[in-house]
Order: sequence, then structure tokens, then C-alpha cells
Amino acid sequence: MSSINTNLAAMTALQTLNHTNNEMLEVQNRVSTGLRVATAADNAAYWSIATTMKSDNLAVSTVQDALGLGAATADVAVTAMNSNIETVSEIKRKLVAARAPGLDRVKIQSEITALQTQLRNASDSAVFSGQNWLSTDATGPAQRTIVASFSRDSAGAITIGTITVDVVGPSGMLLFDTSGGGGGILDQSRTVTSGGTYTVATLDISALTDLPADLTDLEDLIKGVDDAFSQMTRAATFLGASQARIDLQKDFVSKLMDSIDTGIGQLIDADMNAESTRLQALQVRQQLGVQALGIANQSASQILQLFQQG
Repeated sequence: MSSINTNLAAMTALQTLNHTNNEMLEVQNRVSTGLRVATAADNAAYWSIATTMKSDNLAVSTVQDALGLGAATADVAVTAMNSNIETVSEIKRKLVAARAPGLDRVKIQSEITALQTQLRNASDSAVFSGQNWLSTDATGPAQRTIVASFSRDSAGAITIGTITVDVVGPSGMLLFDTSGGGGGILDQSRTVTSGGTYTVATLDISALTDLPADLTDLEDLIKGVDDAFSQMTRAATFLGASQARIDLQKDFVSKLMDSIDTGIGQLIDADMNAESTRLQALQVRQQLGVQALGIANQSASQILQLFQQG
């Protein structure tokens, strides 16, 4: 039945055209944003997962910054430690030379004093971002911690991982105790056979003579400096291991961030090849829909022609 009040063909064509226009709008949004899931309305589950992963990835990027800070601090400490190891080795060489009878130990002491000043300066200068692992208060925290990881388990619980570096203790790298307690390798009190005490940073041989007792004390000084040298090389070994661990964690975190970004993209990114193909098909459907609506709207004019013929 043909009716001038209700044009079913035009209504159907209009509904089809509107549906096509809505689909085109959706595809155009995906093309312009590059996202298949831009809001929770697109896919609530994927949007929730992706949003949480994005937030976690920002936290991981902060971990990467913390590792960079820790690596820089470790690099400064390693540089200063290596310099001080060479300086202590030179002090030991001067002491061994002073063991020979008849040498002017006052002049040798002047050279040792300059080296001792260099030890203090290098240790005090090993500062990065306010942290000094070689010259600090021995009564403070024995370890330094570096934020190394951020993770979330299946229940949503967050865990922060850290890398610990021993500063004070048997495997510590402390050279000078700023509290004055003598807890560092270079300022700890050592004894000689005659009963006197000394530190590597303050020992003085200018008053020693060629008497057997003084030569015995000089040999004790050599042994003490050599012991300090061994302690420093051991501390440098632990420090180097920590430095390597930090570098490995930095590489891992960088790759982890890339993996998270890839995972997020698989959830919410649009396939631009597919969207481009779909957009072209919808453009053809839209043109056909407009033509179909135009044909349907012509039915009323055809009815008028029937009355005119009558």
C-alpha cells in the first residue's frame, strides 16, 4: 500500500543512512585518535586494564629515573674510590722507601702529607645529589637503598623492590667517618708495636729514626697501610658489583617499559589498515544510502502523478 502519510521506504532508508553515519563517526574517531578503545564506553574491561597499565608504566619510568640517580652516585663513588686506592698505594710506596736507613723522613713525610690531603679531598668530593658513600656519618644508616622495581600482583597489591649498597660495616666502603668516631677505613685507629696509635689519614714518620724500635713502628705503619689498601680494594669490589647490578636493572626496566607499552597498544590501539578499508566501504554505503533516500522520497510525487492522470 502506498501512503502519503507514512513513507516506509524513506523511513527505512533514513535509518540505514543514520546507522552508516554513526559507524563513519566511530571510524573517523579511531583514525583521528589512533585508538580503538579511547573511553570506558568503547570497551570497559580493556579501558580499565590499559588505564591501570599506563599508570604503572609511569611509576616504572620513575623507577628508571631512580636507577639513573643511583647509577650516577655509584659512578662517582667508584671514581673516587679508585683514585684513593692509587693514593694509598703511593703512600705505601713512600713508607717502604722510608724504611731504608739514612733517608730524610721529614721530606718523605711532606710528600705523604700531600697524599693524605688528597685522600680527604677526593673522599669529600665524591658527592652526587647530596649523597656521599665514602665520607659520611658512620652512626647513620649502614646501607643505602636504591628503588629498583615496581610491580603489581594479580590481587592488585603493589611491591617496591630496592637494591641495597653497604656503606658501613665489614663490606662497607666508608673511608672517613664524619662523626669523628673513626669508623672509616682511613680514619680508624691502628696501633704500632711501641704502643702508639695512628690512622692512615694522619700518620707521621717525620720523627722516626733509625733505631730498631722506630724501624719496627715504621714496618707496622707499612702493614697498616697495606691492610687499608686491601680493605679498599675489597670495598671497591662490592661497589663494582652493585654498580653492575644497577646497570643491569636499568636495562631491564627500559625493556619492561617497552613491553608494557606494546601490551597497552595491543589492547586499545586501532588497526589503521583495517580502519582505512572500513572507512572507504562506509563512504560508499553513505553515498548509496543518500541515493536510496532520494528514490524513496520520490514515491509521493509518483502518487500525485496518478491523480493527475485521473
